[in-house]
Amino acid sequence: MLLTADAKGVYPIAPTPFHEDGRIDYASIDRMIDFYRSVGSTGMTVLGVMGEAPKLDAAEALEIATRFINRAEGLPVIIGVSAPGFAAMASLTRAVMDKGAAGVMIAPPNTLRTDDQITTYYRQASEAIGTEVPFVIQDFPQTFSVVMTPAVIRKIVQENSACVMLKHEDWPGLEKISALRNFQADGSMKPISILCGNGGLFLDFEVERGADGAMTGYAFPDMLCDVVRLQAEGQRDAAHDLFDAHLPLLRYEQQQGAVGLAVRKYVMAKRGIIASDAQRKPGASLSAKAKAEVEYLLSRVAKHDKRAAGKIA
Repeated sequence: MLLTADAKGVYPIAPTPFHEDGRIDYASIDRMIDFYRSVGSTGMTVLGVMGEAPKLDAAEALEIATRFINRAEGLPVIIGVSAPGFAAMASLTRAVMDKGAAGVMIAPPNTLRTDDQITTYYRQASEAIGTEVPFVIQDFPQTFSVVMTPAVIRKIVQENSACVMLKHEDWPGLEKISALRNFQADGSMKPISILCGNGGLFLDFEVERGADGAMTGYAFPDMLCDVVRLQAEGQRDAAHDLFDAHLPLLRYEQQQGAVGLAVRKYVMAKRGIIASDAQRKPGASLSAKAKAEVEYLLSRVAKHDKRAAGKIA
């Protein structure tokens, strides 16, 4: 099933599980996919920023993508295909779409500075991968150093019929969501799905501003699914209460780069979702002090959400 602008819910950003020696842990990939499906995820995203994609060779990237697509059993899988050049991007896109991917996600290179450069890049990228391939804009200025205004995003959406989703990771970004939904309301921008990242740090209010859900990798995707569901059901206080219980751990996990990924993998391993918190080198590991802090935060979350107290069933 191809990705459309109607996409909603939670598309967890999947980390890539590794053994301690750097080999890909395929058994953990299978267990993680099954867990995502069991907690109500509506899709999955693979080879994102926190998926350590640059540490994989081309064959590994395709093999991992294929594993997710096959194991997801019909849930849409989005593949990150960002690359320095369009040749590599197009090659991976063709391969994963042939395997059954729902669409691809494209991040802007950090060399883009002007609005025209940004819109031209996405137009050329869509032409390179095939204008029939649904794609996601990844708007993450904290990492990519590329600032996209709402007007720039509107132009990308209007110029490219295959642009069906925004992965919104600007911070602060609540007003950007409102601006984009206002563009839709006044008819100046076609409908687009908005899923939010940043570890879910502002998800409680992002969905109230008009976001359709989350596309991020917090170690409790089940909490993200619950928050989105509760908001959709009109249970605002319940959604915020659950979110607030997780916020200190979520904030701790949101440390930039390899440290944040180390926290995420540590908690996912502790929950039994993956077997090891190993990152492929170059990577990071948590100090004894950091692990103690994470354990303390988990104990506090468990007072309100028992899922933080033990392993998944």
